Amino acid sequence: MSTGSGGGFQDPPAEVLAEAAAAFGLLATPARLHIVWALAQGESDVTGLAERVGGTLPSVSQHLTKLKLAGLVRSRREGRRQVYLVDDPDVVTVVRLMVGQLAARSEHPSPAPARLRELGA
Repeated sequence: MSTGSGGGFQDPPAEVLAEAAAAFGLLATPARLHIVWALAQGESDVTGLAERVGGTLPSVSQHLTKLKLAGLVRSRREGRRQVYLVDDPDVVTVVRLMVGQLAARSEHPSPAPARLRELGA
């Protein structure tokens, strides 16, 4: 591993970067990000999530399946319901930090978020 000029931090292995990119890719859709945001506030079933994020039951269910396969959320049975929760506390931290920072910036608009959308980020 090489040391960059960024204060002595070592570059992570390619596998770690690929895994991080995959996790960010899963969170790159507003719907999935909203689902993870909602689950970071507390567990929920598909119906509750669909109502909260404004999606259809099949759509939210598909998003949850992808997030579950990636290990970002998990479910447990509660009677006849499947209840979902975030399975990775670090993901909660990252999502809360990013969304919180952007929400704070929206109170004092700058061109940066618009630039990110224009670049397709």
